[in-house]
Amino acid sequence: MAGDFDKRITPARADLAAARLKGVIDAPRYAEGVPRMALRGHTPLRASPQSYAAQETEILFGEVFTVYEQKDGWAWGQLESDGYVGYLHCLSLEAPVTPTHRVAVVATPVLTRCDVKAAVTQLLPMNALLRVEKPIGDFVETNAGFIPARHLAPAGHAEPDFVAVAERFVGAPYVWGGKTFAGLDCSGLIQTALRAAGHAAPRDTDMQEKALGEAVPAATQRGDLVFWKGHVGVMLDETRLLHANAFHMLVAVEPLAEAAARIERAAGPVTSVKRL
Repeated sequence: MAGDFDKRITPARADLAAARLKGVIDAPRYAEGVPRMALRGHTPLRASPQSYAAQETEILFGEVFTVYEQKDGWAWGQLESDGYVGYLHCLSLEAPVTPTHRVAVVATPVLTRCDVKAAVTQLLPMNALLRVEKPIGDFVETNAGFIPARHLAPAGHAEPDFVAVAERFVGAPYVWGGKTFAGLDCSGLIQTALRAAGHAAPRDTDMQEKALGEAVPAATQRGDLVFWKGHVGVMLDETRLLHANAFHMLVAVEPLAEAAARIERAAGPVTSVKRL
């Protein structure tokens, strides 16, 4: 296999590549992708086909995953929303449907019937995608089950303030590769908040630093993204930083000066500040 490419977002391995890459990347064989949809609230996308392998990111209910290989219960492919490549359990996938709505709250319960006392089958995280079948009082029937109508927004709806979205996750645990209420990492928090606000963002910190916004000399206003090598946070105002971090092991707010001094000892100084 030849060529200089980012393995995180290129569906190519030493033994297999996506058919669309034929002539671009050398591989012994190529495969046409088959679109599938995630049917669980959030499923780990792993670096290799083992349950104990590192979680690279997550795929949310309703997101499309293009499968290039299924083997031993695992699917290898590419996430449509941000292009990330990895492995997930085949049981987490089904034929895709066209979504009409997305989850607009941090998490919502899927109920077996239109009753707050009904059994909950799973929790769907923010940005999960659903097809609404019909309204029933304060609920809607969806392709996942019954959900409170107030927890959904049209699929194309954009929140006005991505920072306010990020603030909803304060106190959520820090989880490598996470991007839901159950745990987020630094870039997962930023990607999740921006997606809710209608802005597409890459998955990892280095990708976000290259792709998002315009560089400014210093973080001076709400919404400024502050980057270090391997870390990112967002300013709440002129002095406070919001970030998912491994020091607190959760999403926390602290003075930028305090965070920067601590992070510099481990990862070096701030590498850039970007303004959207």
